[in-house]
Amino acid sequence: MAAPLAAPPKIKPGLLGWFGGAVSVFAVAAIGAVLYFFDPAKHHFFPICQFHQLTGWNCPGCGATRGLYALVHGQVLTAWRDNALLLICLALAPLRAGWVWWRQRQGVVVRFFPNAWLWPALVIALVFGILRNLPAFSFLSPA
Repeated sequence: MAAPLAAPPKIKPGLLGWFGGAVSVFAVAAIGAVLYFFDPAKHHFFPICQFHQLTGWNCPGCGATRGLYALVHGQVLTAWRDNALLLICLALAPLRAGWVWWRQRQGVVVRFFPNAWLWPALVIALVFGILRNLPAFSFLSPA
């Protein structure tokens, strides 16, 4: 008769959260360092938008890398010009993270990005992508 399998070691709930947070902070710092030292306009190892290459139109993400580059150099208006939707999302993310953290401290299980937000987020991105390609809204297109 085979011996019963041993139970996996128990991990404290807070430990996994702290580890994920530490990995996230490291990843953001690493990406920030790359963006700080390498200009996307001069270094060609950054990804190229395939949608823009094929159609000539700007997708909702076009200008995001240049916008992040401008942002880490303190050029908020340039970052806004490159991709306004990105800046709005970056401004709302810490507020949402703080709210999620606060609710979890109260014992309520909350997801950072609930499934119910997926379709509204896709519609917002689609509308932004369409508007930035219309002549009347050319101010939304990256330079």
